[in-house]
Amino acid sequence: MSKTSTFSRWRPHPWHGIAAGTDLPRVVNAYIEITPFDQMKYEIDKDSGYLCIDRPQPTSAQQPTLYGFIPRTYCGNRVRDLMPGTECGDGDPLDICVISERAIDRSEIIIKAKVLGGLPMNDGGEADDKIIAVIKDDPVFGHMNDISELPPTLVHRISHYFQTYKMVPGKTNKVSIGDAYGYEHAKVVLAAAMADYDEDYGDVTKD
Repeated sequence: MSKTSTFSRWRPHPWHGIAAGTDLPRVVNAYIEITPFDQMKYEIDKDSGYLCIDRPQPTSAQQPTLYGFIPRTYCGNRVRDLMPGTECGDGDPLDICVISERAIDRSEIIIKAKVLGGLPMNDGGEADDKIIAVIKDDPVFGHMNDISELPPTLVHRISHYFQTYKMVPGKTNKVSIGDAYGYEHAKVVLAAAMADYDEDYGDVTKD
């Protein structure tokens, strides 16, 4: 009997081999690198596609949400142009924070995430936006459509984490976070990151 479903015979690269989403721009695929329970900072190895240790977290602060990136996105010149005061994109996939009512302690998972907005992060002159999303159909947060519907304390907690997580005693903090933006601007950032990806990496996804 023939099989009608499609599948990858080999593990796809999480950045290049997985679609950005099937219901864009509202719902995206989020590849999770870090959970709120991690004391280490993990990051995808861009050559192999495997998750690697980037560095131990230098402070007691922990990531307040699930954290990863949106496949087939890239923060290049188009993303930079959306954030005044930056010189370039950070050269990585577009980051995403995914809020969940239930605790999830596993990384290297793919989540269908509903985009609500984002945070404009300037990391030493590099545009490094953080898209804010919730798990699609989450029983508590899934009905929300914009970041303005989230509890302000939760948005502040995410912003504070990124504002301070790279701080080193005796050194100037190069990270600044602007005001949170809603879904309408998040759509623009996502489109820019997908266009930056197509320009720089689009050929790697061709069959």
